[in-house]
Order: sequence, then structure tokens, then C-alpha cells
Amino acid sequence: MMWAHLPDQRFDLLSRVMHDHALIGGSKLRDVVETVRFCDTQTIELRERADRPARQATLCLRFGQATIRQPQNLREEGLPDGVRLSWVEVVEPDAPDGVEPLHWLLLTTHALSSATDAWQIVAWYKQRWMIEQFFRVMKTQGFKIEDSQLQLAPRLEKLVAIAAKAAAIVLQLVQDRSGGDPHPASLAVSPHEINTLAALESRFKGKTKLQSNPHPKASLAWAAWIIAKLGGWNGYASSKPSGPITFFNGLKYCADGWALRDRYMPQSFGGEMFHWIICFWSRTKSSDQRAEPSRWPGSVRACLQVRLRKGVSRAQHRR
Repeated sequence: MMWAHLPDQRFDLLSRVMHDHALIGGSKLRDVVETVRFCDTQTIELRERADRPARQATLCLRFGQATIRQPQNLREEGLPDGVRLSWVEVVEPDAPDGVEPLHWLLLTTHALSSATDAWQIVAWYKQRWMIEQFFRVMKTQGFKIEDSQLQLAPRLEKLVAIAAKAAAIVLQLVQDRSGGDPHPASLAVSPHEINTLAALESRFKGKTKLQSNPHPKASLAWAAWIIAKLGGWNGYASSKPSGPITFFNGLKYCADGWALRDRYMPQSFGGEMFHWIICFWSRTKSSDQRAEPSRWPGSVRACLQVRLRKGVSRAQHRR
């Protein structure tokens, strides 16, 4: 029973109720909730998701406390008979036609003394979808953390920390893909990487305005548009917005190019060699090559080594 096992007072839990809970005294949680009057109304913004567009929802709120009874089928000993929790319910009474009304019943260990406290619980729960997307990028469809062969906790913690930073960048791109927030690209990528994206942008420009990057250059939305195209998004307004896995794939391609640049480009030839790598990559026509970066680094590496030798020879000759 997770509610009875908080590590210490610094931890709190928040969960949505999927099945009704028995309470101390014999009643059910939902029955108790129905006896409490709604005390406040507020309009909240619902972010765009793969299964729904962004929209506003006007919600009615009520909150209270209840003591959840220990489930009878638990085998663990030493648990209390019940745990006192706060609950918050929000209901959308007037949803748009054809839209399923929003209805959340939430349980939390946070103490609630006002409607403001209860709305804060709702605001935290709104982040659930983004948290799920974060773990989606970290796991099977992204970094595959669960496939790690590491057995020592300190090493696994370092691996998770590195992957978490990369996953956070993916989610930054997801959140800014529409250009609603004027964030700079430097929040997620370095100046050199911004130059890389600028060189790649011409590869994806179409003949019409609708097929071109609509966002201000060097903005995070501008970078997201290019990286999504690298990840396989077609860019048409009729298509679904690019999701986290599309951005993950796009960033993988960028990372391959950046790794080659850092390994094979001496500082003295930085600008020229950097531009050459991007031009070489931009000329790749095969979709198979784009989809499998491991198939092209060998040829790029060989060409780079030839150009490096020529560059060094010219430098020695000038001396």
C-alpha cells in the first residue's frame, strides 16, 4: 500500500482514482465525494496531445478528506488499518459537442485547506501527460534504459541522469513546436549546433511558404521544425504534430553529425570542415541512409581523413 510507505515528510503522492476505494466505516470514496458541494469554478488550458487538440476547459471543483481502508488482500504486515488522504474532484459540466467531458478524481497526501490548494493539485496533475512522455523517451521507444547491463546503482544513476537531460531536451522541443512561446534555441542546443541546423534548413525548404519553416530563425520552435523534419515529420499542416519519438529520432541524426565534427575536425579547420560535413549529409538522397546513420559514417570518415591530410599538407607547404 504505497500511501502508507512514504520515505519521510519531504515526499508526497498524487494519483488519479481509477477504481472506487473502501473507507473506514464501510462507505465508498465516490459516495462521500457526491455529498460535498462544488465550491469553485475555473477555466484551465489543456495542452495539445496526440489524441486531442489544445483547448480550454471550464471546471467545477470540490475537495475534502477521507480515510482509505487497508485492502483486505494485502499480505504485508504492520500496515495501518487506514490512511487519511485528501481528495480533489474536478468536473467539466459543459464540454464542447463531440468532446468527452473532463472528469478527474484525485487522491493526494498533500494537506488541503482552501480551493487554491486544491487547484494546485489539479495543476500538478495536468503535468501527468508530459511525465508519461518523458518516461516514454527514456524507455523502450527512446533510450532503452531498461536494456542497460549496468548492475551497480551509482553507475545506473549516472546513466539515467545523462538520459534524463537528453529526454528533457526532447520534451522542450515538443512543448515549443508550435511557436507559442518565444524561447531561444540556445535553451536546448549550442551555438555550433544552431549553425548546423541553419545549414540543414535549406534541405527541407519547399517551394511554397506553407512548406518552409514558419518560425523566427534561432528560436526553439525554428530548431524544433528542422529536427522534426530530420526525424521523419512531413511538415504538412494536415499531419499530426511531431511527437517526442520523432524529435528523438531527429536528434539522433544530429548527434551523429556533431560527433563526427568533434572527432575529425581540427580546431584550425573548424568552419570549413563543419560546413563540408553538413553539405555531405544534405546530399544524402536515400531514405534508408537517413534512417540508419550507422550506414554512412564510414564513408564520411574516409572523406574527412583525406581532406584533413590535404589540409595539413597545405598548411605545411605554406610554412
